[in-house]
Amino acid sequence: MQAMELNLDGLVGPTHHYGGLGLGNLASQRHRHQVSNPRAAALEGLAKMRLLVSLGLPQAVLPPQERPLIPALRRLGFAGGDRAVVAAAARTAPGLLSAATSSSAMWAANAATVSPAADTADGRLHLTPANLVSQFHRSLEPPGTAAALARIFPATDRVTIHQPLPASCELADEGAANHLRICRTHGEPGLEVFVYGRDTIGTPGGRHPARQSLAASQSVARLHGLAAARTLFLRQHPAAIEAGVFHNDVIAVANEHLLLAHERAWAEGPAAAAAIREAFANGCGGDLVLIEVSERELTLADAVSTYLFNSQLVTLPAGGMALICPAECRQHEATSRWLDGLLAADNSVVAVHPVEVRQSMQNGGGPACLRLRVVLSKADLAAVHPGVVATPRLLDVLEAWVRRHYRDRLTVEDLADPALLDEVSQALDELTGLLDLPTLYPFQR
Repeated sequence: MQAMELNLDGLVGPTHHYGGLGLGNLASQRHRHQVSNPRAAALEGLAKMRLLVSLGLPQAVLPPQERPLIPALRRLGFAGGDRAVVAAAARTAPGLLSAATSSSAMWAANAATVSPAADTADGRLHLTPANLVSQFHRSLEPPGTAAALARIFPATDRVTIHQPLPASCELADEGAANHLRICRTHGEPGLEVFVYGRDTIGTPGGRHPARQSLAASQSVARLHGLAAARTLFLRQHPAAIEAGVFHNDVIAVANEHLLLAHERAWAEGPAAAAAIREAFANGCGGDLVLIEVSERELTLADAVSTYLFNSQLVTLPAGGMALICPAECRQHEATSRWLDGLLAADNSVVAVHPVEVRQSMQNGGGPACLRLRVVLSKADLAAVHPGVVATPRLLDVLEAWVRRHYRDRLTVEDLADPALLDEVSQALDELTGLLDLPTLYPFQR
């Protein structure tokens, strides 16, 4: 089956701020309560999308979620009109207001886990929105994610969108950020690798929480009807979690037959690499190209600070692969030297494109965090809601929309500004018209 990969990027929302809400996320903690620039954040994300379009790759836009989420604050006991709810939360529980106003849905890699039709028993595309129960601010996202995905992928005869797993710590699911797919080509059956941080609810932890549970990964694999021979479960290395690797996509990235990973990505160590090679050879009939980066070449701390492995590894239409990496990778001597070696080697990577996503990076999200990978047949790609498919014209329109509606400065204290409520609702109301997604948001119904 001929297939291609759609990059579905989260459009940064107008309430992007540095609340320091991400436990175990070193960048989020380091920039807690600093001044953010929502306008710059959104424009950086759109510029990255424009690069992908210029490379001839399918690209689409996942709209931001409605924030602040007033119904969530009402469920926590704040009463009155919308402005009264925000004012009361700001006065007595500013941390809850920050969580209810977070733009964390911009990191679409956490939106869902995706299994292409080539991998599933019923030959359908399967998506399971992540429940994100490990972090309160992110646990507010699943209903909005499910609603948006249902509108973007409306072909119900070829697509199954599952409900998120039950909201339980034992079933904590962080989506595609803890999931790899390795295949010979996108349209052929692939090996799906699920990476978890803990196998039971009581697994001891260190300073930083292990977010993904084994039970959640196994449940998603069952829901998607994956063949056991082409499914693998690996555990995150505890030292990596302690170093700030809160998701596997901070320490490993794969595309088709190529896998880039740090040597301390998985607790199984060399046995993990051997298991991946064997499963790929036996289940998919392919030879894996695995490039492991040693601690000597790049320390865990440097891997986390540059987000090298949170790069997008994509297949170019003319052949070969490109690595879309954070600009920080070229500003760091050891990482830049490693990238030069990657380009010089015979490993399919023919181009490296550094991108500026500094506003996202300061909250702990690189290029790969901002997108959800969805492998589709040509027919399924044609059935994607056309209003979200990125073209140069749509990106021009969205850039102008951002410049009209987004602030260039936002602090945690600004979240109490009653004018922000009106600004956001006006912006999102206009956005649904631009993307042809009427009544997407609860406030529009």
